[in-house]
Amino acid sequence: MVEHNGMLGCSLVLSVQSFYSASDDVVELTPSNFNREVIQSDSLWLIEFYAPWCGHCQNLTPDWKKAATALKGIVKIGAVDADQHKSLGGQYGVRGFPTIKVFGANKNKPEEYQGGRSSQAIVDGAMNALRALVKDRLSGKSGSSGYNKQSGGGSKKDVVELTDDNFDKMVLEGDDVWMVEFFAPWCGHCKNLEPEWAAAAAAVREQTKGKVRLGAVDATVHQAVSSRYGIRGFPTIKIFRKGEEPEDYQGGRSRGDIIERALDMFSENAPAPELLEILNEDILKKTCEDSQLCIIAVLPHILDTGAAGRNGYLEVMMKMSEKYKKKMWGWLWTEAGAQMELESSLGIGGFGYPAMAAINTRKMKFALLRGSFSETGIHEFLRELSVGRGSTATFGGGSMPKIYSVEAWDGKDGQLPVEEDYDLSDVHLDDDFDKDEL
Repeated sequence: MVEHNGMLGCSLVLSVQSFYSASDDVVELTPSNFNREVIQSDSLWLIEFYAPWCGHCQNLTPDWKKAATALKGIVKIGAVDADQHKSLGGQYGVRGFPTIKVFGANKNKPEEYQGGRSSQAIVDGAMNALRALVKDRLSGKSGSSGYNKQSGGGSKKDVVELTDDNFDKMVLEGDDVWMVEFFAPWCGHCKNLEPEWAAAAAAVREQTKGKVRLGAVDATVHQAVSSRYGIRGFPTIKIFRKGEEPEDYQGGRSRGDIIERALDMFSENAPAPELLEILNEDILKKTCEDSQLCIIAVLPHILDTGAAGRNGYLEVMMKMSEKYKKKMWGWLWTEAGAQMELESSLGIGGFGYPAMAAINTRKMKFALLRGSFSETGIHEFLRELSVGRGSTATFGGGSMPKIYSVEAWDGKDGQLPVEEDYDLSDVHLDDDFDKDEL
């Protein structure tokens, strides 16, 4: 039987209805109240990011309400419908549901909640976090968010200052996508945008690894570049992609809106994740620890398929990694028999190749592909997981198995081992041996 708290995750689809009401002790959070309630608060918060259609989220609801009531006045318990408010989920890197984050001393860098999903486990986790927060304050560490509360995160240093001199080199000649604000220091709307732009810049830089950048041009000083793009009002925001005409940004001016647009552009322009062969423990560890899910295929031995057959399987995987690239999952493969302990821990056990598993190394959970190893079969498998309907199991032994170092596939057909020839001409049979028995 699969535990409901062994979640591999769900993805964003359609909103149904909120799980919480005003009569609950769970605080319903939205982009309009999140900064006021959470970021500018000195309280410890546990916040659930959920989607109404997600089965795991529905199972969590009664325990989340019960924990909120038990912790009332001690720890704040909140909930974000991240299906409806995608910008908030995007701002904090939420890629599956439910995701629970702990907003403690530094509200700009919440921690992932790793505890159990029962009301008792949630209360225990909250109290442990609260004790750690109080201990830090007693030792003299700052109990504040560690940044200007008025801005709610980020600073001017995260926004690149663009000028007439550096604009072409940084924006037009670079490979990154840019969102550029043209402003005037005396403009009231620009002043209102400044903290949102700074907070978005920090989040976008971290979540896109610098591939999408936010800049600002003082149009009253750097008039050459501003007039080139016909800037007439402030603030004006334009999007720059290499080799394309600039595009006017038409979205909202909150940090959530800006982050959501930036992440969409990052996903559109990001290459599909690399499909790697499991050659050693480091490859598996780095790929899976950097991703919410790791998709691992165990392909038939090269002698069973030849190079053409193996390349066919790898092509299917690469097409699926492109299809699901917005998830930013890791994609790995190994040959049957090369990583027997990994196969054993996943319950593959030496048969049924090709096989595939989706694993969550943080929760030590996995799910197996039950359908065909094809674009259709794998898409159905991953889609089911994405909406919370996939069955999951716990790793055998409760920890990652031993990974062996192996040679990389050379891309060629396999060859049977060559047997050595033995020269028996000088071997003399025992004189007492009856040659007729040969």
